[in-house]
This record gives sequence, structure tokens and C-alpha cells, in this order.
Amino acid sequence: MSAGHGSGNHGRKAKKVPEEEHENHERWAVSYADMMTVLVGLFIVLYSMSQVDQVKFEALRQSLAAGFGTSAPAVMVGTDGAMVGEVATPITPELPAELPPELVTGPGFEEPPLATEGEVETLTPAERDLQAAIVELDRLEGIATQISAALAGQSLTDRVRFRVTERGLIIGMVADDVFFSAESADLTETAQRVIDTVAPVLAGLPEEVSVEGHANVLPVSGRYETNWELSADRATQVLRRLVEVGGVAPGRVGAVGFGDARPLEEAGGVTALEANRRVDLVILSAAPESVRGLLPSLAAAEQG
Repeated sequence: MSAGHGSGNHGRKAKKVPEEEHENHERWAVSYADMMTVLVGLFIVLYSMSQVDQVKFEALRQSLAAGFGTSAPAVMVGTDGAMVGEVATPITPELPAELPPELVTGPGFEEPPLATEGEVETLTPAERDLQAAIVELDRLEGIATQISAALAGQSLTDRVRFRVTERGLIIGMVADDVFFSAESADLTETAQRVIDTVAPVLAGLPEEVSVEGHANVLPVSGRYETNWELSADRATQVLRRLVEVGGVAPGRVGAVGFGDARPLEEAGGVTALEANRRVDLVILSAAPESVRGLLPSLAAAEQG
């Protein structure tokens, strides 16, 4: 029994133990060899580039110079290096000292403001704002002068008043009842003549124009429930005349009614009630806020 049992065990196959994978500790050598190969190739290329064929280079120079139509001196100064003993040769044309007029003018071109040498660099932000405000005030006063001249040609000079505020130039249509009767938004003949005279000047300006209606503090009756509706209707009638008859672009003009909330500060020769029955045409200044804030004080100082 024991022999048979032993012979049976003798016929079994022993289990094969898997061998552990051998770790390659020299893997870095492959990457190192690749890097060295690339470096060697790089040095070969650099070396070959340093060997300039003077004959071929001269031919290239002549070809580029002929293409540009010039034989100006080179823009690069020769230095010691791979081309030892060789004089630098021109490969680019010489630009003219002054550009032709067609290259410095055209759409979108704006000539820089004139200034003395070093002036712009030495100005503080406040001084720059003041300088810009002076220029803007002169421009607005020029518009007022142009409108005054147009009104003078129609004997309407005394029908409007000009003021400069932080918003821009205000053309106040203030003169007793020549523009609007009490509780009315109908344009009188004088009002139509003034608007038609001012409109061509406004149509030629790039700024936006705000048409602002006002009323006095007296209560209304009949057609309008409050002074808000009355002032808004007055502004709308003036706007329609400017656009439909005067040719002012509708995208540049808007109407608003202030009721009796913004009375005129200085009524002048007419009573406050009559002065506040008015419409203001406001040419809105496009200057920065810091510049516009200086306009009222500059205008007051100019007046006296």
C-alpha cells in the first residue's frame, strides 16, 4: 500500500512558480542618449550656419537691394563674430525722412495737439483737465457765437439766452410769451422762426442735443393734468420742429419734461413765472466729467 501510494505521488507535476520581472535600472540611458543626439545635431546646425558663403551672401544682398530699389547703407553695424573682417552690407532699404502726406492723413487720422517741448510730461492730471476745459469752453462759446450770428440775421438775437454748465451749452428759449402762451404747448410764429434759425447749426454738430421743457409753478387746467404733461409737450413740439423741418438727425436729439421742478436761477429782465415757461436746448458736452466740472467756474470767471 505504501509503495503504491508513493508511486502515485511520484507521478504528479510540481507547480511552476512565476519568475519576478527584472527591473531595468538603466532606462535613463535611453533618454540620455536621445538628448545627446539632439544636442549634437543642434551644434552641427549652428556650426554650419556660422560658415557663411560670402559669394552667396553678396548675391542675396544684391537681390534684396534691387527688389527694394535702393542701395542704402546697412541698418546693422558690423561686430566681431563669425564674419571677422567683413564689412556689414545693406539688406534693407532706407526709409524716407518724411512720410508722404497720403500716409499721415486719411479717415480716422487725428493730428496731435500742439504743445511746447516737455509740456505734456510736466502737467499734472488737474492741469491737463484745466487745459482741456479751457479748450472745451472756447469751443462751446464758438457754437454760441455762430448761433447768435444766425439769429442776428433774422433780428432774433434777444430771443434766446446762453449759459455754460457742467452739462454743456444751454440755449434757453426764454422771452415772455413769444414762445408759449400760458398752459399751451403750441409754437408761436416767433418760436418757429427761432427754431428754424438754430436748427442748421445744431444739425452740423456731432454732439447729442437734449430738448428740455419747463413750466412755472402755477397750476394748470383743461388739457393738461399737471405741469409735467405741459412741459413734456412743449419739449416734444420743439423736437418735432427741429427734426421734421430743421433736419436734425433724430438719433441725436431727445425730449424730456421737467415740469416746475427746475426753475431758472436768474430770470433777468422778465418775471420768474414767465422765465420758467420755457424750453432749453442743451448741447451735451462729450468731454470727461472731470473736465466738464470746470466749465461753470471758467465761464463765470470769463464774464467777470
